[in-house]
Amino acid sequence: MSVPLSHEQDGASRASTPDALEGRSLTPDPPHRTPDIDGGVALDRPRELRDVRRFSHEAMATVYEVYAVHRDPQYAAQAAQAAFDLVDRLERELSRFLPNSDITRINHLGPGERTRVTPSTLECLLIARHMFDLTGGAFDVSIGTGLPALAFDPDESTVRATAQGVRVDLGGIGKGYAVDLMAELLEEWDLEVALVHGGFSSVLALEPPPDLEGWPLTLSDPRTPSRVLERLSARQTALSASGLRKGDHILDPRTGAPVRGRLAAWVTLPRPRASASDRDADEPRAAAATVADALTTAFMLLDRDQVEAICRSSPGLEAWILEDAGLVHFAASARRL
Repeated sequence: MSVPLSHEQDGASRASTPDALEGRSLTPDPPHRTPDIDGGVALDRPRELRDVRRFSHEAMATVYEVYAVHRDPQYAAQAAQAAFDLVDRLERELSRFLPNSDITRINHLGPGERTRVTPSTLECLLIARHMFDLTGGAFDVSIGTGLPALAFDPDESTVRATAQGVRVDLGGIGKGYAVDLMAELLEEWDLEVALVHGGFSSVLALEPPPDLEGWPLTLSDPRTPSRVLERLSARQTALSASGLRKGDHILDPRTGAPVRGRLAAWVTLPRPRASASDRDADEPRAAAATVADALTTAFMLLDRDQVEAICRSSPGLEAWILEDAGLVHFAASARRL
Protein backbone atom coordinates (compact mmCIF):
# COMPACT_ATOMS: atom_id res chain seq x y z
CA MET A 1 0.00 0.00 0.00
CA SER A 2 1.34 3.38 -0.96
CA VAL A 3 0.23 6.42 1.00
CA PRO A 4 1.43 10.04 0.70
CA LEU A 5 3.98 9.80 3.51
CA SER A 6 7.35 8.11 3.57
CA HIS A 7 8.45 5.95 6.48
CA GLU A 8 11.64 7.67 7.47
CA GLN A 9 10.87 7.64 11.19
CA ASP A 10 12.96 5.56 14.30
CA GLY A 11 -24.80 -1.33 10.43
CA ALA A 12 -27.31 -1.08 8.84
CA SER A 13 -27.91 1.53 6.17
CA ARG A 14 -29.38 4.79 7.46
CA ALA A 15 -31.64 7.14 5.59
CA SER A 16 -30.33 10.53 4.64
CA THR A 17 -31.67 13.49 6.57
CA PRO A 18 -34.91 14.93 5.12
CA ASP A 19 -33.18 17.76 3.26
CA ALA A 20 -30.35 15.60 1.90
CA LEU A 21 -31.61 15.33 -1.66
CA GLU A 22 -33.08 18.81 -1.71
CA GLY A 23 -29.56 20.21 -1.51
CA ARG A 24 -30.23 23.31 0.52
CA SER A 25 -28.38 26.40 -0.63
CA LEU A 26 -26.02 27.99 1.82
CA THR A 27 -26.74 31.48 3.05
CA PRO A 28 -24.35 34.03 4.59
CA ASP A 29 -24.96 33.14 8.22
CA PRO A 30 -22.45 32.20 10.98
CA PRO A 31 -19.95 29.38 10.40
CA HIS A 32 -21.63 26.00 10.08
CA ARG A 33 -20.69 23.48 12.76
CA THR A 34 -21.76 19.91 13.20
CA PRO A 35 -22.68 19.40 16.87
CA ASP A 36 -20.96 16.05 17.40
CA ILE A 37 -17.46 17.12 16.37
CA ASP A 38 -14.67 17.42 18.89
CA GLY A 39 -11.94 19.03 16.82
CA GLY A 40 -13.11 22.61 16.36
CA VAL A 41 -13.29 22.72 12.52
CA ALA A 42 -15.91 24.79 10.74
CA LEU A 43 -16.72 25.99 7.24
CA ASP A 44 -16.94 29.74 6.97
CA ARG A 45 -19.94 30.76 4.91
CA PRO A 46 -19.32 34.18 3.40
CA ARG A 47 -21.51 35.55 0.65
CA GLU A 48 -19.32 33.88 -1.98
CA LEU A 49 -20.79 30.49 -0.98
CA ARG A 50 -24.36 31.39 -1.86
CA ASP A 51 -24.40 28.98 -4.84
CA VAL A 52 -23.12 26.02 -2.82
CA ARG A 53 -25.62 23.29 -2.01
CA ARG A 54 -25.39 21.00 1.00
CA PHE A 55 -26.42 17.32 1.17
CA SER A 56 -26.44 15.44 4.50
CA HIS A 57 -26.50 11.82 5.65
CA GLU A 58 -26.07 10.02 8.98
CA ALA A 59 -23.63 7.12 9.15
CA MET A 60 -20.80 5.84 11.36
CA ALA A 61 -22.28 7.71 14.35
CA THR A 62 -21.78 11.09 12.70
CA VAL A 63 -23.10 13.31 9.91
CA TYR A 64 -21.52 13.15 6.46
CA GLU A 65 -22.04 16.11 4.18
CA VAL A 66 -21.30 17.02 0.59
CA TYR A 67 -21.01 20.70 -0.31
CA ALA A 68 -21.10 21.13 -4.07
CA VAL A 69 -21.59 23.52 -6.96
CA HIS A 70 -23.15 22.13 -10.14
CA ARG A 71 -25.38 23.58 -12.83
CA ASP A 72 -27.91 20.76 -12.32
CA PRO A 73 -29.02 20.48 -8.66
CA GLN A 74 -30.78 17.16 -9.25
CA TYR A 75 -27.66 15.65 -10.78
CA ALA A 76 -25.64 16.88 -7.79
CA ALA A 77 -28.20 15.26 -5.49
CA GLN A 78 -27.86 11.93 -7.29
CA ALA A 79 -24.07 12.10 -7.02
CA ALA A 80 -24.29 12.89 -3.31
CA GLN A 81 -26.67 9.97 -2.75
CA ALA A 82 -24.25 7.64 -4.53
CA ALA A 83 -21.52 8.86 -2.17
CA PHE A 84 -23.75 8.24 0.85
CA ASP A 85 -24.59 4.74 -0.39
CA LEU A 86 -20.85 4.09 -0.50
CA VAL A 87 -20.48 5.24 3.12
CA ASP A 88 -23.24 2.86 4.20
CA ARG A 89 -21.45 -0.02 2.47
CA LEU A 90 -18.19 0.87 4.19
CA GLU A 91 -19.92 1.00 7.56
CA ARG A 92 -21.23 -2.53 7.03
CA GLU A 93 -17.66 -3.66 6.34
CA LEU A 94 -15.64 -1.61 8.86
CA SER A 95 -17.85 -1.34 11.94
CA ARG A 96 -16.86 -3.42 14.96
CA PHE A 97 -20.43 -3.15 16.23
CA LEU A 98 -22.12 -5.08 13.41
CA PRO A 99 -22.18 -8.87 13.92
CA ASN A 100 -20.96 -9.97 10.48
CA SER A 101 -18.73 -7.09 9.47
CA ASP A 102 -15.19 -7.77 8.30
CA ILE A 103 -13.81 -6.19 11.48
CA THR A 104 -16.05 -8.26 13.77
CA ARG A 105 -14.87 -11.44 12.07
CA ILE A 106 -11.24 -10.36 12.43
CA ASN A 107 -11.80 -9.67 16.12
CA HIS A 108 -12.98 -13.25 16.63
CA LEU A 109 -10.01 -14.93 14.94
CA GLY A 110 -7.91 -17.37 16.93
CA PRO A 111 -4.22 -18.07 16.31
CA GLY A 112 -3.72 -19.42 12.79
CA GLU A 113 -7.27 -18.58 11.68
CA ARG A 114 -7.99 -16.33 8.73
CA THR A 115 -10.94 -14.59 7.14
CA ARG A 116 -11.56 -13.12 3.72
CA VAL A 117 -12.35 -9.39 3.68
CA THR A 118 -13.37 -6.88 1.04
CA PRO A 119 -10.67 -4.97 -0.86
CA SER A 120 -11.78 -1.79 0.91
CA THR A 121 -11.33 -3.31 4.36
CA LEU A 122 -7.92 -4.69 3.46
CA GLU A 123 -6.79 -1.37 2.00
CA CYS A 124 -7.87 0.50 5.13
CA LEU A 125 -6.04 -2.01 7.34
CA LEU A 126 -2.87 -1.75 5.26
CA ILE A 127 -2.88 2.03 5.63
CA ALA A 128 -3.47 1.61 9.36
CA ARG A 129 -0.47 -0.71 9.61
CA HIS A 130 1.70 1.74 7.67
CA MET A 131 0.69 4.55 10.04
CA PHE A 132 1.38 2.31 13.05
CA ASP A 133 4.94 1.89 11.79
CA LEU A 134 5.37 5.55 10.86
CA THR A 135 4.25 6.81 14.28
CA GLY A 136 6.05 4.21 16.36
CA GLY A 137 2.76 2.74 17.56
CA ALA A 138 1.19 6.05 18.60
CA PHE A 139 -1.52 5.36 16.02
CA ASP A 140 -2.74 1.84 16.71
CA VAL A 141 -6.12 0.54 15.53
CA SER A 142 -5.64 -2.46 17.84
CA ILE A 143 -5.36 -0.13 20.86
CA GLY A 144 -2.36 -2.01 22.17
CA THR A 145 -3.71 -5.55 21.63
CA GLY A 146 -1.13 -6.41 18.98
CA LEU A 147 -1.63 -5.08 15.46
CA PRO A 148 1.62 -6.75 14.24
CA ALA A 149 -0.02 -10.10 15.05
CA LEU A 150 -2.32 -9.68 12.03
CA ALA A 151 -0.92 -10.88 8.69
CA PHE A 152 -2.41 -9.41 5.51
CA ASP A 153 -2.47 -11.19 2.15
CA PRO A 154 -3.42 -8.71 -0.61
CA ASP A 155 -3.44 -11.42 -3.29
CA GLU A 156 -6.06 -13.47 -1.45
CA SER A 157 -7.66 -10.48 0.33
CA THR A 158 -7.39 -12.27 3.67
CA VAL A 159 -6.40 -11.41 7.23
CA ARG A 160 -4.76 -14.04 9.45
CA ALA A 161 -4.21 -13.86 13.20
CA THR A 162 -0.91 -15.14 14.56
CA ALA A 163 -1.83 -14.58 18.22
CA GLN A 164 -4.88 -14.57 20.45
CA GLY A 165 -6.82 -11.50 21.47
CA VAL A 166 -6.14 -8.91 18.76
CA ARG A 167 -9.00 -6.42 18.65
CA VAL A 168 -9.32 -3.87 15.83
CA ASP A 169 -11.27 -0.62 15.95
CA LEU A 170 -11.07 1.54 12.82
CA GLY A 171 -12.83 4.49 14.45
CA GLY A 172 -9.64 6.56 14.23
CA ILE A 173 -9.25 6.13 10.48
CA GLY A 174 -12.54 4.90 9.01
CA LYS A 175 -14.13 8.32 8.52
CA GLY A 176 -11.12 9.61 6.65
CA TYR A 177 -11.10 6.51 4.47
CA ALA A 178 -14.79 6.99 3.68
CA VAL A 179 -14.19 10.65 2.83
CA ASP A 180 -11.37 9.70 0.43
CA LEU A 181 -13.61 7.25 -1.41
CA MET A 182 -16.54 9.67 -1.46
CA ALA A 183 -14.36 12.33 -3.08
CA GLU A 184 -13.18 9.92 -5.76
CA LEU A 185 -16.75 8.91 -6.51
CA LEU A 186 -17.85 12.55 -6.84
CA GLU A 187 -15.02 13.15 -9.30
CA GLU A 188 -16.18 10.14 -11.31
CA TRP A 189 -19.54 11.92 -11.48
CA ASP A 190 -17.71 15.07 -12.68
CA LEU A 191 -18.68 16.86 -9.49
CA GLU A 192 -15.33 18.54 -8.98
CA VAL A 193 -16.30 21.73 -7.14
CA ALA A 194 -17.00 20.09 -3.82
CA LEU A 195 -16.07 19.60 -0.19
CA VAL A 196 -16.77 16.36 1.69
CA HIS A 197 -16.63 15.80 5.43
CA GLY A 198 -17.50 13.30 8.12
CA GLY A 199 -18.50 15.17 11.26
CA PHE A 200 -16.08 17.95 10.24
CA SER A 201 -13.30 15.94 11.89
CA SER A 202 -12.40 14.41 8.50
CA VAL A 203 -12.56 16.92 5.65
CA LEU A 204 -11.50 16.79 2.01
CA ALA A 205 -11.63 19.92 -0.12
CA LEU A 206 -11.70 19.41 -3.88
CA GLU A 207 -11.91 22.39 -6.24
CA PRO A 208 -13.30 25.57 -4.61
CA PRO A 209 -16.36 27.56 -5.72
CA PRO A 210 -15.87 30.14 -8.48
CA ASP A 211 -13.86 33.25 -7.51
CA LEU A 212 -12.39 31.57 -4.43
CA GLU A 213 -8.82 30.32 -4.11
CA GLY A 214 -9.93 27.63 -1.66
CA TRP A 215 -12.70 26.48 0.65
CA PRO A 216 -12.69 28.76 3.72
CA LEU A 217 -12.24 26.80 6.95
CA THR A 218 -11.58 27.74 10.56
CA LEU A 219 -9.88 25.98 13.45
CA SER A 220 -11.35 26.86 16.83
CA ASP A 221 -10.58 26.16 20.45
CA PRO A 222 -12.76 23.14 21.36
CA ARG A 223 -13.19 24.61 24.85
CA THR A 224 -14.52 27.89 23.40
CA PRO A 225 -15.83 27.27 19.87
CA SER A 226 -16.34 30.98 19.24
CA ARG A 227 -12.58 31.54 19.59
CA VAL A 228 -11.07 31.08 16.12
CA LEU A 229 -7.41 30.07 16.26
CA GLU A 230 -6.61 29.82 12.55
CA ARG A 231 -8.23 30.50 9.19
CA LEU A 232 -7.38 28.27 6.24
CA SER A 233 -8.08 28.20 2.52
CA ALA A 234 -8.19 24.58 1.33
CA ARG A 235 -7.99 23.27 -2.22
CA GLN A 236 -7.27 19.63 -3.08
CA THR A 237 -6.37 19.22 0.58
CA ALA A 238 -7.37 16.93 3.44
CA LEU A 239 -7.95 18.36 6.91
CA SER A 240 -8.36 16.21 9.99
CA ALA A 241 -9.02 17.08 13.62
CA SER A 242 -8.75 15.31 16.96
CA GLY A 243 -9.64 16.83 20.28
CA LEU A 244 -11.00 16.40 23.76
CA ARG A 245 -14.43 17.24 25.05
CA LYS A 246 -14.62 18.29 28.67
CA GLY A 247 -14.10 15.25 30.90
CA ASP A 248 -12.77 13.03 28.10
CA HIS A 249 -9.32 11.51 27.99
CA ILE A 250 -7.14 9.74 25.46
CA LEU A 251 -5.10 6.66 26.36
CA ASP A 252 -1.69 6.11 24.84
CA PRO A 253 -1.90 2.62 23.25
CA ARG A 254 1.82 2.13 23.89
CA THR A 255 1.53 2.57 27.66
CA GLY A 256 -2.16 2.57 28.55
CA ALA A 257 -1.66 5.87 30.39
CA PRO A 258 -3.87 8.92 29.81
CA VAL A 259 -2.37 11.76 27.79
CA ARG A 260 -2.18 15.14 29.47
CA GLY A 261 -1.54 18.65 28.20
CA ARG A 262 -2.92 18.22 24.67
CA LEU A 263 -6.33 19.69 23.88
CA ALA A 264 -6.58 19.30 20.09
CA ALA A 265 -4.59 18.50 16.97
CA TRP A 266 -5.19 19.38 13.33
CA VAL A 267 -3.42 18.20 10.19
CA THR A 268 -3.61 19.37 6.58
CA LEU A 269 -2.20 17.20 3.81
CA PRO A 270 -2.24 17.98 0.07
CA ARG A 271 -4.10 15.52 -2.08
CA PRO A 272 -2.20 14.05 -5.03
CA ARG A 273 -3.55 15.54 -8.21
CA ALA A 274 -4.24 12.27 -10.02
CA SER A 275 -7.94 11.39 -9.88
CA ALA A 276 -9.46 7.92 -9.94
CA SER A 277 -9.94 8.10 -13.71
CA ASP A 278 -6.23 8.93 -14.19
CA ARG A 279 -5.02 6.05 -12.00
CA ASP A 280 -4.01 2.63 -13.33
CA ALA A 281 -6.29 -0.22 -12.30
CA ASP A 282 -3.73 -1.68 -9.90
CA GLU A 283 -2.54 1.67 -8.48
CA PRO A 284 -3.67 2.46 -4.91
CA ARG A 285 -5.86 5.47 -4.32
CA ALA A 286 -4.67 8.78 -2.89
CA ALA A 287 -5.40 8.36 0.81
CA ALA A 288 -4.85 11.92 2.04
CA ALA A 289 -7.87 12.09 4.38
CA THR A 290 -7.15 8.61 5.75
CA VAL A 291 -3.55 9.48 6.53
CA ALA A 292 -4.52 12.85 8.01
CA ASP A 293 -6.97 11.08 10.34
CA ALA A 294 -4.25 8.78 11.61
CA LEU A 295 -1.78 11.61 12.10
CA THR A 296 -4.09 13.78 14.20
CA THR A 297 -4.67 10.84 16.53
CA ALA A 298 -0.92 10.23 16.80
CA PHE A 299 -0.13 13.93 17.22
CA MET A 300 -2.30 14.02 20.34
CA LEU A 301 0.32 11.66 21.83
CA LEU A 302 3.71 12.32 20.25
CA ASP A 303 6.04 14.95 21.69
CA ARG A 304 6.87 18.12 19.76
CA ASP A 305 10.14 16.83 18.35
CA GLN A 306 8.45 13.71 16.98
CA VAL A 307 5.65 15.75 15.39
CA GLU A 308 8.19 18.13 13.88
CA ALA A 309 10.25 15.24 12.47
CA ILE A 310 7.24 13.74 10.69
CA CYS A 311 6.25 17.13 9.26
CA ARG A 312 9.79 17.86 8.07
CA SER A 313 9.97 14.52 6.24
CA SER A 314 6.59 15.02 4.52
CA PRO A 315 6.41 17.93 2.03
CA GLY A 316 3.13 19.82 2.26
CA LEU A 317 2.13 18.36 5.62
CA GLU A 318 1.18 20.93 8.27
CA ALA A 319 0.03 20.42 11.83
CA TRP A 320 -1.38 22.56 14.62
CA ILE A 321 -1.37 21.35 18.22
CA LEU A 322 -3.30 23.10 20.96
CA GLU A 323 -1.69 22.71 24.37
CA ASP A 324 -2.37 24.30 27.71
CA ALA A 325 0.37 26.81 26.84
CA GLY A 326 -1.13 27.73 23.45
CA LEU A 327 -1.18 26.79 19.77
CA VAL A 328 1.93 25.37 18.08
CA HIS A 329 2.23 25.18 14.27
CA PHE A 330 4.45 22.64 12.52
CA ALA A 331 5.45 22.50 8.85
CA ALA A 332 8.35 21.30 6.74
CA SER A 333 10.06 24.68 7.07
CA ALA A 334 9.63 25.60 10.73
CA ARG A 335 7.90 25.26 14.07
CA ARG A 336 5.98 28.37 15.10
CA LEU A 337 4.54 29.24 18.51
